Amino acid sequence: MNFEGLDPGLAEYAPAMHSALDPVLDAHLNPSLLQNVELDPEGVALEALPVQESVHIMEGVYSELHSVVAEVGVPVSVSHFDLHEEMLWVGSHGGHATSFFGPALERYSSFQVNGSDDIRQIQSLENGILFLTKNNLKYMARGGLIIFDYLLDESEDMHSLLLTDSSTLLVGGLQNHILEIDLNTVQETQKYAVEIPGVTIMRQTNRFFFCGHTSGKVSLRDLRSFKVEHEFDAFSGSLSDFDVHGNLLAACGFSSRLTGLACDRFLKVYDLRMMRAITPLQVHVDPAFLRFIPTYTSRLAIISQSGQCQFCEPTGLANPADIFHVNPVGPLLMTFDVSASKQALAFGDSEGCVHLWTDSPEPSFNPYSRETEFALPCLVDSLPPLDWSQDLLPLSLIPVPLTTDTLLSDWPAANSAPAPRRAPPVDAEILRTMKKVGFIGYAPNPRTRLRNQIPYRLKELDSEFDSFSQVTESPIGREEEPHLHMVSKKYRKVTIKYSKLGLEDFDFKHYNKTLFAGLEPHIPNAYCNCMIQVLYFLEPVRCLIQNHLCQKEFCLACELGFLFHMLDLSRGDPCQGSNFLRAFRTIPEASALGLILADSDEASGKGNLARLIQRWNRFILTQLHQDMQELEVPQAYRGAGSSSFCSSGDSVIGQLFSCEMENCSLCRCGSETVRASSTLLFTLSYPEDKTGKNYDFAQVLKRSICLEQNTQAWCDNCEKYQPTIQTRNIRHLPDILVINCEVNSSKEADFWRMQAEVAFKMAVKKHGGEISKNKEFSLADRKELGSPEGVLLCPSIEELKNVWLPFSIRMKMTKNKGLDVCNWTEVQWGPARAEEEHGVYVYDLMATVVHILDSRTGGSLVAHIKVGETYHQRKEGVTHQQWYLFNDFLIEPIDKYEAVQFDMNWKVPAILYYIKRNLNSRYNLNIKNPIEASVLLAEASLARKQRKTHTTFIPLMLNEMPQVGDLVGLDAEFVTLNEEEAELRSDGTKSTIKPSQMSVARITCVRGQGPNEGIPFIDDYISTQEQVVDYLTQYSGIKPGDLDAKISSKHLTTLKSTYLKLRFLIDIGVKFVGHGLQKDFRVINLMVPKDQVLDTVYLFHMPRKRMISLRFLAWYFLDLKIQGETHDSIEDARTALQLYRKYLELSKNGTEPESFHKVLKGLYEKGRKMDWKVPEPESQTSPKNAAVFSSVLAL
Repeated sequence: MNFEGLDPGLAEYAPAMHSALDPVLDAHLNPSLLQNVELDPEGVALEALPVQESVHIMEGVYSELHSVVAEVGVPVSVSHFDLHEEMLWVGSHGGHATSFFGPALERYSSFQVNGSDDIRQIQSLENGILFLTKNNLKYMARGGLIIFDYLLDESEDMHSLLLTDSSTLLVGGLQNHILEIDLNTVQETQKYAVEIPGVTIMRQTNRFFFCGHTSGKVSLRDLRSFKVEHEFDAFSGSLSDFDVHGNLLAACGFSSRLTGLACDRFLKVYDLRMMRAITPLQVHVDPAFLRFIPTYTSRLAIISQSGQCQFCEPTGLANPADIFHVNPVGPLLMTFDVSASKQALAFGDSEGCVHLWTDSPEPSFNPYSRETEFALPCLVDSLPPLDWSQDLLPLSLIPVPLTTDTLLSDWPAANSAPAPRRAPPVDAEILRTMKKVGFIGYAPNPRTRLRNQIPYRLKELDSEFDSFSQVTESPIGREEEPHLHMVSKKYRKVTIKYSKLGLEDFDFKHYNKTLFAGLEPHIPNAYCNCMIQVLYFLEPVRCLIQNHLCQKEFCLACELGFLFHMLDLSRGDPCQGSNFLRAFRTIPEASALGLILADSDEASGKGNLARLIQRWNRFILTQLHQDMQELEVPQAYRGAGSSSFCSSGDSVIGQLFSCEMENCSLCRCGSETVRASSTLLFTLSYPEDKTGKNYDFAQVLKRSICLEQNTQAWCDNCEKYQPTIQTRNIRHLPDILVINCEVNSSKEADFWRMQAEVAFKMAVKKHGGEISKNKEFSLADRKELGSPEGVLLCPSIEELKNVWLPFSIRMKMTKNKGLDVCNWTEVQWGPARAEEEHGVYVYDLMATVVHILDSRTGGSLVAHIKVGETYHQRKEGVTHQQWYLFNDFLIEPIDKYEAVQFDMNWKVPAILYYIKRNLNSRYNLNIKNPIEASVLLAEASLARKQRKTHTTFIPLMLNEMPQVGDLVGLDAEFVTLNEEEAELRSDGTKSTIKPSQMSVARITCVRGQGPNEGIPFIDDYISTQEQVVDYLTQYSGIKPGDLDAKISSKHLTTLKSTYLKLRFLIDIGVKFVGHGLQKDFRVINLMVPKDQVLDTVYLFHMPRKRMISLRFLAWYFLDLKIQGETHDSIEDARTALQLYRKYLELSKNGTEPESFHKVLKGLYEKGRKMDWKVPEPESQTSPKNAAVFSSVLAL
């Protein structure tokens, strides 16, 4: 044993434990220590002190069950019963910790915590044990592994710790402050000032923190602010110990005498209800420790250092007959603890012994304990010999030792490959006799094999086997998960961790440090988030969509325009496309194409996301094209770039994406049919070549655009289906070239991988000695990133790996209706020129959508987007271009080469977007808000049974139209569409996996000024076609049938109609007043500037205090009793307006914050006294019924 660094005072005990000496008793130790103790040759006690067979444990009476030696001769400094397992922990003055399992006190683990200081307190947590020494806090696993080691200042002298919740710890000692430490981040979060000489004991109840001072005082502190609420001056000398149970506090200590401090035999008892002392309790021992042991009564256990223990009631008289004696090996008892079940008591003495007293022969330390993990026994010596001559002998019987060296079986990835069973080749006899009818072959069964039986043979994996979606086994190690090392962290699927505050304390800024807005992924069918971002960053598409507005209830173009508007307003905060996806789910074509995923499929990743997003890409372009065709195309959008083939009924989406083609079908009879068509995107078609030939991407693209294929088609001349040759010629190229990659199997993936390898070799050969092995330039240094212009820097080897896709392509229309396509680089072709008049176009890569293969999460979709100058100008005030990674709400700038690097093991291309150079100059990019004031005027209700007598609001007149800065009271009510998904942890806390999906059911806006102040001008019930799981009637006032147009008597409208009203109010610049508006706007799916929101939740709130309900604020400030049986949005909106007026009155329009702070302090004091509950009203008459409807009828 190495004694260097230990306390020098412990050196005298070293010879007795040194292995080189005989196991004799040291002269410094008590001779009684070796009674019934068996020492091993090293002199360390291994077995517990056995209990005499004559000892009988009486049920209900505490008696000694076992004694054990923790560390010979070293005093025990602290003992602690584990709160999660059946274990007892002991710490010594030498900084050593030992644990014992069960009532038999079997030694479980033993390890050194600190080399010089004594252990002063132990606290058990779910995953480990906290040890406090003088200036060190150490968190260790129960086996002794260090989880964290937190060093405090050297001047600190810590004595006590208190766990306030599962992740927060208070640490105090002999200094003028107490530290608050977050166990998750292992950082100091708060420092509370206390009076000198500090705090040595801390306890907690549901009302106060109790702090014991060496001066003899006990202070009661507030749970939130840690301010002193009460103080008991218990002893004139010093405090020894105290405990709290129910409404009683009992303390023992020392009193000052002429000769010094003397142990006081009077226990001080305090009533926490009256905050005063009651009759002191005289005991017959010198109290050093005390604990409440509440079983049938609130009895106290009082322990003296000499080993005497007395039980008594805190409000009764102590009886000398209730004293029993602990027989310590040493002269003094040093520590005392009580188990959580109250069935066991532990005493530690000055000679290193621990005594366990119990009230039953088989006690348990905790009411509910989990199983303890034990080290596996070594079985090497008991293994039978193995016969090597047996072929079927399992070699796994040989235990393999733990080693850090590479095992022989860990083959390098280059020398190993998965070899799953594949289908055998078709019998040659079948191929010989097969006759084809069309594309189907028929052959007689040669009966060479048994039916439905195939021999199991492992053969080499060929390219036909589709193992593309599988993750190869990693050679990193048997216990490592391969996908964690394969998928880069920023590309992994991001999830939102929900707390009891929902999303309020989730740090989105950690994932997005830009000013662009991400999209939240928890909404059903949010797999399309990456494609929404791509469409948003296409400037002509964004401007077109935001100028669009029609009367259809579920129009994808309208909803996409509303979402783009939110992305424009956001300054880095994430948005959610809930309204857009709601409209998306209602379109029959989307369901027919299989684009609507069930929640279970989306969570488990069962759907093939690559195919899904490519189908979605085709669907959204077609749908937007149709939505735009239904409206007259604005003349401003017909720029110089418009082609002659576009008819007057064509949409701007068609001008941007549509490519007009000639499809020619040539039958073998010589008949040729030509018809014109158009397409909004192209699908890549790969050559059938297994020779490893080099193909440029431009060659494959040309092959896919000018497609030639043999197929069966109807021939009018032959009047039957005939083999025909179909060719496709291009008449006009689109402004935006959209390409679906169709990499859906290993064959396509191998083609990309092979072409990337060939391109890499050619690039290395071309650059020669100029190429570097690593990235020589940082992202900020590359001025040409994301832009074809700029200083050309030689790429590094890392940047050229896995790259086959060009940043630009050059396309030229030939005179004979042909098409020339080639990769374009500035080095090869020189600066771009305006060559459109000759039919030459340069397309620049603008976005790539990729499928991330991750077996752990089911995979995800992300996008690389080159964000243009106009977006940076609006968001950041700078003019430049930059590539970004968009992974839902994670947004990060990237190198431009990363956008075209595809490691086919985990990063697979799905969609490519190329745009014509200088595209924005061809279109008018001005946005005119299409929402007019007429949306606020009167409209008909969808409900068939609604009558004018049921009207609860008066629409605005033309002379009442709101102006900038006008106040509008707002409140909304919601219903639940999907219940919350949560899991219950082992410690009883709830973890939200997926929040409940809410839908707005009622929106109310009331006038905030003028003669009709408080009168609602919007009170819309929102019709919904989705199934409602819970109407939340108690909180929303919405009843079944209120949202059904057939039976509802309310003013029923569509969500889009009410959304337009609120959008107009936001755009005009009104200020919304309400209570909890942040959640309301979130569910409505609106982005409102912060300077237009006046939320009474935050106006009447103090930092680090609870949020106060509208009901309590109305009662306290306005003497109104609202929300009796159910909530009513009219009542709530008007009450919020009145509270805002009251706030202005109390704070003198915000000029006297100190006086208003005093008002808030009184509010919180009153709330605590009332337990935040409003007294029951004397009558159920609502102010709404008395005030609002009378004024409405009067008007």
